[in-house]
Amino acid sequence: MILLWGLSGDGPFDRVRVALDQAGAASAVIDQRDVLTTSIDMTCDPELRARAYVDGRDLCLDDVTAVYWRTYDVRRLPAMVEDGDGSDAGRWERVLRLEQALLSWLETTRARVVNRPSSMASNNSKPYQAEVLRRHGFEVPETMITTDPDEVRRFWTDHGAVIYKSISGARSVVSRLTNAHIERIEQVVWCPTQFQQWVPGVDVRVHVVGDEVFACEVRSTADDYRYAEARGGSVEIIPCELPPDITARCLEVTAALDMDLSGIDLRRAPDGRWFAFEVNPSPGFSYYEERTGQPIAKAIARLLTSSERRRS
Repeated sequence: MILLWGLSGDGPFDRVRVALDQAGAASAVIDQRDVLTTSIDMTCDPELRARAYVDGRDLCLDDVTAVYWRTYDVRRLPAMVEDGDGSDAGRWERVLRLEQALLSWLETTRARVVNRPSSMASNNSKPYQAEVLRRHGFEVPETMITTDPDEVRRFWTDHGAVIYKSISGARSVVSRLTNAHIERIEQVVWCPTQFQQWVPGVDVRVHVVGDEVFACEVRSTADDYRYAEARGGSVEIIPCELPPDITARCLEVTAALDMDLSGIDLRRAPDGRWFAFEVNPSPGFSYYEERTGQPIAKAIARLLTSSERRRS
């Protein structure tokens, strides 16, 4: 049995669910929308045993051979937003305990997990990811992380064109540094921020699913193409082929981070160099699949139904 844990209505989650149904695979769902009617029992005597109870349904997690999970912040779940002031302390405690129990099970189960919580941890440190990318042959833009406004001004003067973004896994809008930003740069003292040399070129998004690689070229004039359309801009995404050595590097980086699934952001510079920015361990692949027709969800379904990679 394949287990799906996430929020129904989320594009990638729903697409994997449909792909598994189309493949005739037996699956079960723990939907975060049912968080208040979900519970879990775990024992270890000496082997780990676990059962989940979802809205009256009994799921034996010992029968799970593979897991795809893509969860949202518990504080933003529809069932919890209704209690936005946190007045029902018991409700919040139950939900947090459930989440921690499921995360612990994901880390210890012998089933194949796409991806394990520990493997996804690198997303919380972009500097660490940058070092991994560099070790596997990718160029990484010159980067500075600081809370010092004077260092930001110096970095901007040295490079001329600079972008800034979060250093963690929290989604942030990548923006080009401008005079308007410099006027309020003193605020950087309150939050370590990552500044990078801006690199001209063509954006390429790569999805690695097991040993399959899907690449697409992104054409947009926006600094962050993910938000181009929302801001009145345009974005065009088309499938593309990677040079064999770049394909190999993407596979190697994903394996080095102990992932089965990744979304890698690259840029091909005019001089032919390939720059890498980050590796997403839970990529929102549906955005790209819708525009390119690349069968990423089906590839994930194949990965989940293939011979399980189990821990000894």
